[in-house]
Amino acid sequence: MKTLLFVLAILLQYFSIQAQGFEKIYFQAQDPEAYYLALEPPTQKIEGVLILLPGFGQKPESIFTETDLPKAAAHNGLLIIALGCGPKLYADSLTVSRLNTALKHVLNSYSVDKDDFVIGGFSAGGTIALRYVEYCVQKQEAPVNPQAVFSVDGPVDLFHIWNYFDREIERDYSDVGVAEAKYVRQLMLSEIGDPNSNRDKYLALTPFHAESKSSGNEIYLKDIPVRAYHDIDVNWLLEKRRRSLYDSNALPASALINELLFLGNDRAEFVQTGEPGVRSNGQRHPHSWSIVNSEDCVRWIMSAISN
Repeated sequence: MKTLLFVLAILLQYFSIQAQGFEKIYFQAQDPEAYYLALEPPTQKIEGVLILLPGFGQKPESIFTETDLPKAAAHNGLLIIALGCGPKLYADSLTVSRLNTALKHVLNSYSVDKDDFVIGGFSAGGTIALRYVEYCVQKQEAPVNPQAVFSVDGPVDLFHIWNYFDREIERDYSDVGVAEAKYVRQLMLSEIGDPNSNRDKYLALTPFHAESKSSGNEIYLKDIPVRAYHDIDVNWLLEKRRRSLYDSNALPASALINELLFLGNDRAEFVQTGEPGVRSNGQRHPHSWSIVNSEDCVRWIMSAISN
C-alpha cells in the first residue's frame, strides 16, 4: 500500500509539473535537492531571467501554486527560474554557493546575458534575495549582475526578527507562530549563535540593520531598483496572532527603503498592497505571495532590464 501511495505521489508531481509547463532541472550531481524549475517564455527570444525564491524550507513548486507571477512574467518574454534554498533565513556561504552554482548552470543552459537577471523572493526567500544581490555588487564575483531585486514580506533585519522570535515565544499565543519561532531561533543558534554574542556575523548576513548608526550592507543596493511588498493589516495581526506592527516584517522594511532613499536611490519602493493576501487554499493571510500585483510587478521588472 505504501509503495502504491508513493508511486501515485510521484505521478501527481509529474503531471502537476507538466500542467504548469515548467521543467525540473538538476544542476548538481549526487544532490536530489539541487534542482530548479524552469518556465520558458512562449516567445522564441528570452528577454531576461526572473529568479524566484520560495519561503523558509519551501519547495520551488510552491511558488507556482501561490502566485500567477511566473506565468505573467513568462508571457512577457522572461525565463522563470524557481529555486529553493532549503531551511535558510539568510544568504550564508552555503546558500550563496548554491545560488552561484545554479545560476552558472542557467547561463550555460540558456541563451541569456548575465546582465538580464532580476531576483525576488517570498519571506526568507526575500531576505536571501536582498542579501545575495548585495553580495553580487559587493564581491563582483557572482555569475550574474542583477538589475533589480524584490522581497515579498521578507524579514530584512536579522536582529529584528531575532527579537520578534523572543517576543513570540514569551507571548505563547499562536501555536504555529511559537513553533516556528522556536525552530528557526534554535537553527540560528546552532549556525550563527545569538546576535548579542555574534554581532559581526549578523551584520555580515543581514541585508539591513535598522538600529545601526552607520550604513551596512544596504549600501550595495543604492543603485539598484528595490521593492519591498507588504500587506499591512494591523487588525489581522492583533486578532489572529496578538502581534503589533513591531512584530511585522513591514516595520524594518520601511526603514530599509527610507535608508535607500537617503542614499539617493529614487527607485527604492515600499509597496503597500491594495489587495489582501490570500493563500491558494483560500486562507486569508497577509504573509502570502498573492500580495504582489503580477502585472505591475512584471512592468517594473521589464523596465529594470531594459534600462
